[in-house]
Amino acid sequence: MPVDEAPEDDEVRESYNFAPGYHGLVYRADVPDYGAGPRHVHPEHEQQTDGESTTQIENQSETRYKLQAMKWGLVPFWTKRNPDYGAVMKTINARDDSLAENRGMWNTMKQKKRCIIVAQGFYEWLKKNGGKEKIPHYMKRKDDQLMCFAGLWDCVQYEGTEEKHYTYTIITTDSNKQLKFLHDRMPVVLENGSEQIRTWLDPNRYKWSKELQALLKPFEGELECYPVSREVGKVGNNSPAFIVPVASSENKNNIANFFSNPKASPKKGKLEPQAKPITGRGDDSKNHIKDEDNRITVDKPSTEDNAPVPVPVPAVSGLKRERENDESEDDMIQTTNAFPLQKLPKSETLSAIHTTNESKGIEKVQNKRKTRSATSNGTTIKNNPSKASDGSQRITNFFNT
Repeated sequence: MPVDEAPEDDEVRESYNFAPGYHGLVYRADVPDYGAGPRHVHPEHEQQTDGESTTQIENQSETRYKLQAMKWGLVPFWTKRNPDYGAVMKTINARDDSLAENRGMWNTMKQKKRCIIVAQGFYEWLKKNGGKEKIPHYMKRKDDQLMCFAGLWDCVQYEGTEEKHYTYTIITTDSNKQLKFLHDRMPVVLENGSEQIRTWLDPNRYKWSKELQALLKPFEGELECYPVSREVGKVGNNSPAFIVPVASSENKNNIANFFSNPKASPKKGKLEPQAKPITGRGDDSKNHIKDEDNRITVDKPSTEDNAPVPVPVPAVSGLKRERENDESEDDMIQTTNAFPLQKLPKSETLSAIHTTNESKGIEKVQNKRKTRSATSNGTTIKNNPSKASDGSQRITNFFNT
């Protein structure tokens, strides 16, 4: 359908919990505020607008259409004062059977002021336990197109004010077979871009007819209907989650999803680096590397079985040993640069950490705990010639021979 005029984005209330009193998007023929056709003024229902033309050109060669922001809850043009919320709630819907006769409050609007309300879908509540429990359901088209509700609009100007107020109502009819379980009424849904909409909005049809009445029937297309969050029942709440099915995997509030989608455990083979403070106490020196398969090693000249090399004690004092420039330091920085190193107290340094006394030029090795050799139990060899050999020798003697 063509659109020759549209409101600004901030004039329309976009909401997932649309309530009466909000401004919705209305599509209608571009006609004067008194409606289509020639103007007919009732003395008791006079509606005069300053500067507004009172002439109507019939049988226009081209009909213009526009989108307009209007307030949900129709206020008739003859209203003199702004009605309260309770009165507006009574006019948010108009029953199709109430339009069949040429009388009632809808008589003028149904002939001259017909419109289409554009929406993504609508809610309805399923009543259980005698109405004590209400479960909200959301309805939308199965093809995900916008829904076009048949409606009526009006324009009112209260006494003592110059502001115009545009309001609308949605026409309801019997529910189709699909929604009978939910409610006995549903909005009149017209097919998008169909001849039905052109007929309903035609400004040259300013007399109510059986053809117009016949358009007010249950929707024959396919709808999607499913229960949604109960939070939609609270006015003021607004969230895209309101139109997500309760049983859907996308619904974060569904407790079943909490148990069916546990957090994924880390994949095997990918080890995350873990920072461990260096203390030099207890058995930390043995266990500070948990996975020996992934640690970075450096080849060094060592004893025959690749046993750890004991820290040598400098034999000559007064000489400063130069720092070895090998790859071991770079390797250590590469594996620990992701974590801050803790500053260690002097009394708790590891055997592998050396401190240099710059003033005396003497290198001190602080061994809180001595490194144990794989070929010695830490005791010195005592050569006692007075003790006779019993035929067994120390294993260290075997390697020294």
